[in-house]
Amino acid sequence: MYYYPLQPPYFLLLAGFLTALTSGLALSGTLKVIVQQWPSENQENIKPRSSLKQLFVPFLGITAGVCLFLSCGLEIFGFPSPLALGVGLPISLLTCLLVWLQLGSLLVFVQRQGMRSLDLDSWS
Repeated sequence: MYYYPLQPPYFLLLAGFLTALTSGLALSGTLKVIVQQWPSENQENIKPRSSLKQLFVPFLGITAGVCLFLSCGLEIFGFPSPLALGVGLPISLLTCLLVWLQLGSLLVFVQRQGMRSLDLDSWS
């Protein structure tokens, strides 16, 4: 027998998507402001961990939105609610944790080496 939800969470799916999208725009704007402030300040005064603190709230919004979107999407495609949450939550949290760690190491690398170190077009 197939499982069909009586009330598929389409609204929650849309709310998760919009939450992740608006938090992503906020993260992008905050990251641009942080990077623009780097040349004007002394290199000794800048701490990479302080810039990560500014990015934490928008990134937390992205994580919550992705988790909600993924869990609701799995539920719409036939997973029962506890199973959809049990699959969607670890996948989204682990992915967002790895992206957060990569973002932190990339900010430290760019701060030490400069923006020219990210020029991937010169490698070809």
